[in-house]
Amino acid sequence: MADTTDEKIPTVVADRVDIVYRVNGTGAGRGSATAALNRMLRRGQTEKASGVRTVHAVRGVSFVAYRGEAIGLIGTNGSGKSTLLKAVAGLLPVENGRIYTDGQPSLLGVNAAKGDFITLPMRTYSSGMAARLRFSIAAAKDHDVLLVDEALATGDRSFQKRSEARIRELRERAGTVFLVSHNNKSIRDTCDRVLWLERGELLMDGPTKDVLKEYEAFTSGTDKARKPKPKAVPVPS
Repeated sequence: MADTTDEKIPTVVADRVDIVYRVNGTGAGRGSATAALNRMLRRGQTEKASGVRTVHAVRGVSFVAYRGEAIGLIGTNGSGKSTLLKAVAGLLPVENGRIYTDGQPSLLGVNAAKGDFITLPMRTYSSGMAARLRFSIAAAKDHDVLLVDEALATGDRSFQKRSEARIRELRERAGTVFLVSHNNKSIRDTCDRVLWLERGELLMDGPTKDVLKEYEAFTSGTDKARKPKPKAVPVPS
């Protein structure tokens, strides 16, 4: 009989997920982006065909995350990494497909920064100080699913090493960690698996070493002619 203690337990399942932004093309000025997002989040609002631009931020993405994994999300700017993370956290609706989670996902600085911490004078902090504080608060407790967006890009190397060590501890306690970062070294040091998104499509899903090798060749300009095509990722029934 197989040892059931080694069974892989899914924590997040994304099944052919599409995420679409609708932006009012007639708007201008500082308030237009916020207004467009508010309109997108209002349920049941009728859209006018004229003046609305559709941005397909995530296209048909499927993957399964398992308990105890640390998964890096990589891709060039605008590839849909942060958008996908927000959808997993339940902060953005999906246009098509489904996202299933086992337990409560916690996006860094959203679900964790509660209580007395909310009264801190955050507006007086630098962006780096604020990111370090949010990470410290979020990582102070164990999580079923912790979603970290670029937190390790701030602070000195000592802070980054402590953060990476804490992520490894969370994994060992049967949690799942997603890390969005442009710092490939942090991904290498922290994650055992990487999802590579490009223009909203999942190009690769595999071991960190293999995916980063292809990604670094692509971003260096030596591999643009043979960019990997998206592959269908089986989703458990």
